[in-house]
Amino acid sequence: MKDDNSSDLSGSKSFKNYSPYEVEKHWYQYWQQQGFFKLSDPKAPSYTIMIPPPNVTGSLHIGHAFQLSIMDALVRFHKLHGKNVLWQLGTDHAGIATQLVAENWLKRQNIDRSTLSREAFLDKVWEWKEYSSTKITDQQKRLGICADWDRQRFTLDHGFNQAVTDLFVRLYDEKIIYRGKRLVNWDPVLQTAVSDLEVINEDTNGQLYYVRYPLAEGSDAEGVVVATTRPETMFGDVAVAVHPSDPRYAKFIGCSLRLPLTERLIPVIADDYVDPEFGTGAVKITPAHDFNDYQVGLRHNLEMPSVLTKLGTLNDLAPADLVGLSVSEARPRLVAKLNEGGWLVKQEPHQLKVPHGDRSGAVIEPMLTDQWFLAATKLAPAAKEAVVNGDTRFIPANWEKTYFQWLDNIQDWCISRQLWWGHRIPAWYDDSGNIYVAKDEAAVREKYHLNSSIQLKQEDDVLDTWFSSALWPLVTLGWPDKLDEFKLRYPTAVLVTGFDIIFFWVARMMMMALHLVGKVPFFDVYITGLIRDSQGQKMSKSKGNVLDPMDLIDGISLDALLTKRTSYLMQEHLAKKIAEQTKREFPSGIEGYGADALRFTLCAQASMSRDINFDMSRLAGYRNLGTKLWNATRFVLMQLPKDFKPVAKIAPTPATCWMVLELTKSVKLIEEHFKTYRFDLATQELYNLIWQRFCDWYLELAKVEVAANLAVQAGLVICLSRILIMLHPFMPFLTEELWQEVRNYLADAPSSIMLAKYPQLEEFKTACDEAAASKIKWLQEVVLAVRSARSDLGLAPQQRLQLRFVKGEAAQREQLLELTSYLAKLARVELASDVAASDNAVAATLVVNGAELALELDADAFSKEKDRLASELTKLTKESDMLSAKLNNAEYCKRAPSEIVQRDRDRLALLQTKKSRLQAALNKAK
Repeated sequence: MKDDNSSDLSGSKSFKNYSPYEVEKHWYQYWQQQGFFKLSDPKAPSYTIMIPPPNVTGSLHIGHAFQLSIMDALVRFHKLHGKNVLWQLGTDHAGIATQLVAENWLKRQNIDRSTLSREAFLDKVWEWKEYSSTKITDQQKRLGICADWDRQRFTLDHGFNQAVTDLFVRLYDEKIIYRGKRLVNWDPVLQTAVSDLEVINEDTNGQLYYVRYPLAEGSDAEGVVVATTRPETMFGDVAVAVHPSDPRYAKFIGCSLRLPLTERLIPVIADDYVDPEFGTGAVKITPAHDFNDYQVGLRHNLEMPSVLTKLGTLNDLAPADLVGLSVSEARPRLVAKLNEGGWLVKQEPHQLKVPHGDRSGAVIEPMLTDQWFLAATKLAPAAKEAVVNGDTRFIPANWEKTYFQWLDNIQDWCISRQLWWGHRIPAWYDDSGNIYVAKDEAAVREKYHLNSSIQLKQEDDVLDTWFSSALWPLVTLGWPDKLDEFKLRYPTAVLVTGFDIIFFWVARMMMMALHLVGKVPFFDVYITGLIRDSQGQKMSKSKGNVLDPMDLIDGISLDALLTKRTSYLMQEHLAKKIAEQTKREFPSGIEGYGADALRFTLCAQASMSRDINFDMSRLAGYRNLGTKLWNATRFVLMQLPKDFKPVAKIAPTPATCWMVLELTKSVKLIEEHFKTYRFDLATQELYNLIWQRFCDWYLELAKVEVAANLAVQAGLVICLSRILIMLHPFMPFLTEELWQEVRNYLADAPSSIMLAKYPQLEEFKTACDEAAASKIKWLQEVVLAVRSARSDLGLAPQQRLQLRFVKGEAAQREQLLELTSYLAKLARVELASDVAASDNAVAATLVVNGAELALELDADAFSKEKDRLASELTKLTKESDMLSAKLNNAEYCKRAPSEIVQRDRDRLALLQTKKSRLQAALNKAK
């Protein structure tokens, strides 16, 4: 299509066939060049939304596209309502994920990270970041997101780094941040502490080992038998615990036991944590390697020796022949030693959940290490109160419970990571291990009055990614430097995010914002479901079921898809399985459907469900919606004469009045659906409005009298333009393309649909009245009744019939007479001029809104139809009788395969339904 201001960008000169690729390839560049993504009128109401910053680790997945489509719909919707909209973009440095990807990237270049200094390695990661972020930006633009790219931020840029450093120092001085030795999730492959979010608990078939711990005084046959799934950690045991009310062990409480294979004695203690029903009701306590045991150790003031190294191997607390072995290597050897010594009572199969690192695949070990912590209990109460008071609301509201549950049971947050990529912790140590915290070394010396003779070394650890991400809505909007801009934009309108990071991000943003500025960061938190594959499985690279949104937009061959899914896997042994699965699911690769179809599909699936199985088949359906609207626009424009003058107001004709009232209903509904974040309902309403009411009804009605009727032509153009605007938030490319043609026939139409005004109910109120539209409603009921009768009687749609008004209100008959031309076009019927039927005619009776109508047919033709119905009924009866006899034979049902019997039953049910319908039609004919 042609745009007066951007003819060089247009790619659809013929305007004949809808091609998503041709439509979408140029408009984004045009929008960006024209500055349409920039802030609008600063005096207009502000609407600000923050992107959950994607990790700068390669490319976006379908989950990103899902949330981006929702946010872009919100942004475009509010732009069309004249608001001063800001969609704040950016990316997260994603400490662990990015360092891993960068290390793998270096390996492919034959560069060993261990040969690089910290500074040299970070230079390489910044190289990777520039490449990766460019790819993400290109993907976001391909989706059509409406954002000001000049404001893009990165959680490791200078401003962020400065804000994070200042915050760390402030919270340390406020004694909210501290350093201590506590139990954390430790990844022995990545060699760092990891958050709960990075741990996957997998069901595993293991063993439950029953080991006797003898009494310190007495025979080896005496003592307490403990049940454990991890016997190799016994060398870190400091007690055996039993429930205080368990009578079996009352006499042992306070006694000492000999730890097998060692010379150590450990006490028997009582603690409510123990489940008397598990195993023997007695459990070994290893505080340094189990989170529950750690709490028991704190309650009973127990020692906490570690038996594992940071590499996940046994240390010198174990017997010499086990030192240096991994858990998987040491366990069978230890079990054999316990058996030989008479300590192993028995072992039995036991299913348990084993924590694994989501990136490394390694078994996560609870490990007692020195880390930096944030006392979250000091910040949590305000974050909870803000939601209780309604300052921030969750949509759906049930997610409040998840939010509250975490805040009510919050633990101190481990904020340090043993990485090089990230915000390096602003702490320094002297040779004696004393800690000094300030923004840099010079500030440390000034703050703590240290002279140059004291040697200082900065902390090697970096901060957990979520620490800096917690500042996202503050720093990106100008805090703490540009406070005027910050006040204009803060708090933001809504946060769109997934339920899986309510703990890790939403709650932490709430805590930080309330502590630092005293206001919530967002008024609404819209929690989306998790996009899963068609089988309901979570998408992950290790499963090979991740969908790249670009592949759904542009298409991809099978070979390219296989390469994409099996390259650079951390667990390379999965490649064969992933390839086989991909070939089964996409034997010919993936067809391209365009960005508009993908966006509409994702929004159409944005229900309030926790899990959303992505339905590929809907992509084709919504691409067809684009084709339907494309062809409808082509039809409308073909009806306009060359001398058609641009119009601004609707001219009232019955059909246009009906369409206007349908638009009014849709505007109201869609406005409400946006307020309640029901994008599934909004897209459903638009689909029905466009396909059924506009295309299937209004255009057909308009065809009756559009020729040389300026009123009808004006109605077509204006109603079409309003539909394009309403659809724009979901299908921006197609609607812009069509707008460029339609706007030429509208008075005072803006150069881009992005500058248009959302349809206002006021403009419709004066255009048409209910009385004019009611005539069309009556017509539709009559047309549908006639079509239904044709179908029941097996009459051809093109066969012309006579329709007689038998009885009813005079106004109804007058309406039929007035709409005769519409009836002839839409129902292929002519309205008889008198009530009495001719002698040689038969009729089917129709009752429409209380009026009785008769659909007349020629007697000879009707007789032939009766013969056809009777013949068909005879054939169906014969076949169904044979099937009934077969299924009534008990021997057949017993011997035949169950699937064959079920197939016969399904066939019989179908035949009986057809018989019933044919009999009803034959009865009508008689």
